[in-house]
Amino acid sequence: MNTEKLSNRLETVAKYIPEGYTLADIGSDHAYLPCHVVQAGKVPYAVAGEVAEGPFQSARKQVQLEELTEKVQVRKGDGLEVIKPGEVDCITIAGMGGALIASILENGKEKLENVKRLILQPNLSAISIRTWLLESGWELIAEEILEEDGKIYEILIAEKGDPKKPYVNDDLSTGLLLGPFLKKEMEPAFQTKWQGELKNWKRILQQLDRASRSEENDKKREELQEKIKMVEEAVDNEESKRP
Repeated sequence: MNTEKLSNRLETVAKYIPEGYTLADIGSDHAYLPCHVVQAGKVPYAVAGEVAEGPFQSARKQVQLEELTEKVQVRKGDGLEVIKPGEVDCITIAGMGGALIASILENGKEKLENVKRLILQPNLSAISIRTWLLESGWELIAEEILEEDGKIYEILIAEKGDPKKPYVNDDLSTGLLLGPFLKKEMEPAFQTKWQGELKNWKRILQQLDRASRSEENDKKREELQEKIKMVEEAVDNEESKRP
């Protein structure tokens, strides 16, 4: 397979798939990720799951093109419906909203019993995933953040363990919002992401200050002020503390 078909984002996801693990890639689109890791000999067997007919057909075509029909099964279904209990060691879900990824995991909870690793790449609201992991007995073991084509992506890796462990030396709310590992590393992409969020929140706050007072607006204002304070305290950039 031509590795250029894998974006940096998916290359990073692939990096965290352990050697020899069986894989399910949920929302696989063209099945580039499962084809790549199977062809590289990293994964002996993979399932590519798709709920929509168009991407399902694209994935089937790609697997046939790569002559991997023996090793990559393309299945149509909603979320974890496409796998049997105990069938795979590792699940990847990339390119969706965090709340949707969390709901896919919650709805398919019975399929996760023998799964050893989750690799999750939300396009937004990573906090939804961190919260689900914390409440569901999964320990966040690593995180990465990267910028590609003007967009910033977070990748979260979890295994069964102590879900509170990453947050032991941290304020829980801050850790859930920013990511306990990402907050320590302070990568340029992390700074870019949160500077952008701060700018946006401050703009909304100004709009709320101009709007008529209401219980709903007061609550929104309070929540925003709390988040701004949390991020400004955590993000190592004096620029963020200017009005």
